Amino acid sequence: MAEGIANGGRRRVLGQLLALPASAALCTPSAGAAGLADQADQADSPGQRGTLRIALEGTYPPFNFKDPASGQLTGHDVDVAHAVATRIGLEPQFVLTEWSAILPAVRAGRVDVAISQVIITPQRTKTFDFSAPYCYSQSQLIVRKNERATYRTLADLKGRTLGVRQNSVFEQQARAVQGINIKRCPAAPENLQDLAFGRIDALLDDSLLVHYLIRKTQLPLKAGARIGTPEPVGIALRKSRPAFKLAIDKALREARSDGTLRALSLKWFGHDASSMPPS
Repeated sequence: MAEGIANGGRRRVLGQLLALPASAALCTPSAGAAGLADQADQADSPGQRGTLRIALEGTYPPFNFKDPASGQLTGHDVDVAHAVATRIGLEPQFVLTEWSAILPAVRAGRVDVAISQVIITPQRTKTFDFSAPYCYSQSQLIVRKNERATYRTLADLKGRTLGVRQNSVFEQQARAVQGINIKRCPAAPENLQDLAFGRIDALLDDSLLVHYLIRKTQLPLKAGARIGTPEPVGIALRKSRPAFKLAIDKALREARSDGTLRALSLKWFGHDASSMPPS
């Protein structure tokens, strides 16, 4: 079940995305849910509810978005969430949340976890616990197809306007370089519209998003330079929930061992992003 309403304006760019099959049907909770009920400090624990409340954006293809044909949530994060919830015997309950409010929702206990392409950073691990990584990605520039300027690094964008998602790792990277005019947007569709219509000179986002855009849309955009090195992506949860974290990590180990994570990566990205790429 999805909660929340995405802003209607975001659908204009998403309307250009190809329709993809919705995620598999929800699985019935099993005895594994009882294993999570040992969290005595959680009056409303996932095990007691039988559901796993998951924050995600719902507007960030190919990670999590609504299938234009069915209206159902789909994407890599959604499939990973189903795989994890199934293995710990819980029913996934998706809560649509703007990116800037996703981690605060975890911290406040409004959701159990965030599964929304959350990059694991040293700063974030001070406040949240993270699962083992389920994929790896890298920051990358996106530019218009007819762009004549060459931006090899962020420093090449000094005096230019760069779009980023607000409160994201990409915004932090952009702010570390003086002289860039930064335009913040709450979600990827607004950034993509700004770039396509010439309101910004480039966009900094996830390399896996870029790969999807090039393969699956008609947007007049192209891949730019990759920035930095690949980073791990994991499931964020509140600290001091050791049994819960162990259950999630066990589910991810099983999904990795039986090839599920690799298969989902190939399905959505066209290559295996479930493991750290060789240096």
